[in-house]
Amino acid sequence: MATRIRGIRGLGPASRAESGRPPLLRELLLVTGLFLVYKFGRLLANGHETRAFDNADRVWDAERALHLPGEGAVQQLLLHGEPLIRVANTYYAAVHFPATIAFLAWLYWRRPAHYLWSRRVLALVTGAALALHILVPLAPPRMLAAAGLVDTARVYGPSVYGAVPETDSMANQFAAMPSLHFGWALMVAIGLIAATRSPLRRWWLLHPALTLLVIVGTANHYWLDALAATVLLGLALLVVPAPASRPAPPMSLPAPPAAPPSQTTPAPPSQTAPAGPRAVRRARADAGAVPAGVTR
Repeated sequence: MATRIRGIRGLGPASRAESGRPPLLRELLLVTGLFLVYKFGRLLANGHETRAFDNADRVWDAERALHLPGEGAVQQLLLHGEPLIRVANTYYAAVHFPATIAFLAWLYWRRPAHYLWSRRVLALVTGAALALHILVPLAPPRMLAAAGLVDTARVYGPSVYGAVPETDSMANQFAAMPSLHFGWALMVAIGLIAATRSPLRRWWLLHPALTLLVIVGTANHYWLDALAATVLLGLALLVVPAPASRPAPPMSLPAPPAAPPSQTTPAPPSQTAPAGPRAVRRARADAGAVPAGVTR
């Protein structure tokens, strides 16, 4: 009985989710390793500023050739009010890492199989993105004179970048393509939709939608940066096998209707007429009875 109760509560061996959860220390070391690789990539990006601006001119011309909407149109929407642009800058600076960490932490605790899948996809996308950041440095549109855009973070705040990109020791400002802001946000939405069964789970797509609006409106990324991140994420999702879908909760079947009470009609009382004396004597004779006064 105790074993059965522990299995129901998920406290014993019956809890598959707990047994499939990877060691926490190992996961922390993996995240730290990714961060160090990112910092190393920042050092490799130094000295390639000229290539970064040349690539930016090419991307800007390619977007105009493809007739993509101008990033300036989105920025003008945000510049209608200073509080709005400050909210957008704060979203860009403060939501990216915390939202992704909270997403992974929740999956680690509640959906270990989906956690492993999401972590592998994010690691693959991040590694490929860092390689592209090093091989193809790209200046963001806020630095491109031809774009005519405002560096909203520096003008209105808050900003996460140094005033001089070449000496910024915290981040690689020439790593515009692909946009990890958008790629991670899209994976957060896809992961939560896959790991939950709420009828409102598709609302998580608002996160990448808002992220796209913010990264373009604040002039930190081009449209093609988000497109490149989407392609990388799609390839990673094809390579990394997804976990089995969680079964839907069983539907309770309606109880069968109760059988109606018996409708049998009682047999009517016998309508046979009472037997006469001759019939009585014949019945007695058949039974072996001898009438009185008769010698056997």
